[in-house]
Amino acid sequence: MSDRPWFSRLPNHDDDITLRQLLNHRSGLPDHVYLASFAAAVSRRWQELGNPFPPESLIEFVLDQPPLFEAGEGWAYSDTGYIVAGLAIEAATGRRYYDELQDRFLTPLGLTLTSPSDRRFLPGLAAGYMAIDNPFGFPRKTTTADGMMAWHPGFEWTGGGLISNSRDLARWGAALFGGIAMSGPYLDELLNAVSISPDTNDIQYGSGVGIYRTSPFGPVYGHGGWIPGYSSSLRYYPDYDVAIAFQINTDIGIVDDTTPMMQDLERHLAEIVLCTRDRSTKSWA
Repeated sequence: MSDRPWFSRLPNHDDDITLRQLLNHRSGLPDHVYLASFAAAVSRRWQELGNPFPPESLIEFVLDQPPLFEAGEGWAYSDTGYIVAGLAIEAATGRRYYDELQDRFLTPLGLTLTSPSDRRFLPGLAAGYMAIDNPFGFPRKTTTADGMMAWHPGFEWTGGGLISNSRDLARWGAALFGGIAMSGPYLDELLNAVSISPDTNDIQYGSGVGIYRTSPFGPVYGHGGWIPGYSSSLRYYPDYDVAIAFQINTDIGIVDDTTPMMQDLERHLAEIVLCTRDRSTKSWA
């Protein structure tokens, strides 16, 4: 990666950022998604038919920025780090990231309702809704009259970049955390977690997975998902070997999976599903 023309301008480029740090958000890279310059650029260009923001153009938004902290010395979520990780995957394999994903996971696991969101026409996509004053200047409805997305979703790439449904999300969670999608040592690496705050170990983060150490049903693994107009949640309960997923076709009032409404839905669904399997007196306080 050091031969890329932008590499020397990347925050912490001389601090030996590791792939693990990119995946567990300890790289110190800013997150381009929440930069005013990115929102302004999207507002200007979202009506273009093609993808106006290929992967390396996303990295440009953080070039010459000060790092959030020295690599490995803090924690801050960064989609930019995942974009860099995606470029590393392509450099190592010599193949498109989406081709690797398809051949290694989607096809073998039979996730037929999950596919790259790398085009404006995505068959089966439900219309999503967002606040009219969203920072990107998008229209309130995510789809046009002919079923196309109102903008090109390709700017997500390895920061998300997939269309799926709740069934496939739950199947993926069961396969991943149940040891089917990858062998034991790789799963152990995935779950090798760091605390996101020095004040508590209750919430940790592995390689692309949140780990919640305390709940009435034991530890919980999972992640939320967001793109303008859509929100999603996947939670896996290892003590029960159960994965629960849901999606909502709006992001109005939803910031991320720490939003109370999302947490309430996760809790109530867990009670319904897991208490059916375990008729104990456990309840969410």
